Parts: sequence; C-alpha cells; structure tokens
Amino acid sequence: MALNSVILPIDPQRLFDEYLLHPETYPIWLVGADEIRAIDETWPAPGSRFHHTVGLWPLHLKDYTESVQVDSPHTFRLLVKARPLVRALVTFTVHGTDDESILAVEEHPQFGPADIVLQPLTDPLIHLRNQASLRRLAALIAERHDAASS
Repeated sequence: MALNSVILPIDPQRLFDEYLLHPETYPIWLVGADEIRAIDETWPAPGSRFHHTVGLWPLHLKDYTESVQVDSPHTFRLLVKARPLVRALVTFTVHGTDDESILAVEEHPQFGPADIVLQPLTDPLIHLRNQASLRRLAALIAERHDAASS
C-alpha cells in the first residue's frame, strides 16, 4: 500500500467538489492520466464509471474507473482499472478547516495471489507517482487561486 498526503490551500468541500469529483481535471494533475473519454450520467454515485485512457507514450491503455464510496467531503474511494497491467483501490481522504485541507491518497494495487511478491516492488513507484501528482494538484490549485485573486 502506498500512502501520500499534502496540505492544500483550499477548503475540504471545494477540494472535493472541484477536483476529486471531476475526472475532467485528472489529466491535468494525475500523473499517467491521459484522456477522459466518457463519464456516466450518474457519476459519482457508487457503481458509476468514467472511461479513460492512461499511460505514458508509447503505452496507452483504455479502461475505466468505478466509484466505490462517496462521503463528501471526507472520503472518495475508486476502483481504478487499466488492464491488463493495473487494478487498484484508491482512497482519497480529506480533512481540514475553512481555508486548508489535508488530502491523503492511499493506493492498494490488486495483483491477486501475486500481491505478496509484487507489492513491495510496486509500492515505491506508486508512492513517487502519487507524490508527483499531489505536487501537480497543489500547483493547479495555487494557479487557479492566483488567477481568481487577480
């Protein structure tokens, strides 16, 4: 399991509503997210999906991510798929005050019986990717905040 967190200058509800619940923002800040192809009309209700293309050149995989749990503005759990390589349970947890949030991202790759062997190899890479993603999210929030203040 890879766990990352960041403090962001945005209240928890706005973070949840404007960034976590909107897959359209993912290609901007989520490392590896390339394109959002479609979003179910019932998104983000549990069981609903958005369809995406993920990967880095030259490998691009088309699959979907499914909403598992939504407890706004505190918890958002997703089942991410980019088969045949990736299947992971990702949990975003948000805590904070009126002007800042602590966002934690916990990612559990699901390799089935190979978990015990593969997880120690993949966790450090997932941790680095999620760390970079959270830096990009922080930069995006700061950029939008600066633009709104101008």
